[in-house]
Amino acid sequence: MNPLFDQIKNSKFLISGPCVIENEDMVMRLAEQIAEIAAKFDLTYFFKASYDKANRTSISSYRGPGLDEGLRILQKVKEQFGLPVCTDIHEAAQAAPVGEVADIVQIPAFLCRQTDLLVAAAKTGQIVNIKKGQFLSGKDMKHPVQKVLDSGNHQVLLTERGNMMGYGDLVVDMRNLVDMKALGVPVVMDVTHSTQKPGGLDGKSGGNREYAPYLAAAAAAVGVDGFFFEVHENPEKALSDGPNMVKLTEFEGVLENIFDRK
Repeated sequence: MNPLFDQIKNSKFLISGPCVIENEDMVMRLAEQIAEIAAKFDLTYFFKASYDKANRTSISSYRGPGLDEGLRILQKVKEQFGLPVCTDIHEAAQAAPVGEVADIVQIPAFLCRQTDLLVAAAKTGQIVNIKKGQFLSGKDMKHPVQKVLDSGNHQVLLTERGNMMGYGDLVVDMRNLVDMKALGVPVVMDVTHSTQKPGGLDGKSGGNREYAPYLAAAAAAVGVDGFFFEVHENPEKALSDGPNMVKLTEFEGVLENIFDRK
């Protein structure tokens, strides 16, 4: 049992960092600066970054440094700043090594029905964050949750990140947040991925980050437990998800819309 789960059930929390690990120096800078911002709002903060983006639109897109190097960098974040970390897995075999480092093992939205992946994540004993599939309703998420519970792990988060509506766009139906809260687990709003336009830039995803503050405020009104933001120093030059990431210099202002300062 991860003691952080009890903590986040009783307080607001933040999962945030760059989409993917681009290099060690950038990760360390972002972890330190986002932690300082989170502290101003008295938030339990989890640093998030991916070691491998296995679901990129194009085979030529940057994926990350890989499992071993990525976990080394995430471990350094934990040791240097005392921060818990979150990262995702794409294959069941990745769960055990990731669980040795990550406090939150994240299941990507496209893979939220993959039974072997959910069971492997559950068996790490860490918190499991299941991102709601773009093709599912909030009520449908009772089945992925039950797979983790039945595997002996009761530390489950559910994250909303929008639904596919038409071609190349996502829409957030706030009713899904209400329905997922009714399942009795903490619910997270993934603000930045909800502004994404999957595959919208001819081989990579586009996005509309200008909607992020409004989606965050709406989710706060619904009463979600936590927020997920991808943040970058220079989103225009990011190697993944740049169009929907919040610029670091603007992030504190975004949080002011939804949290009170200490």
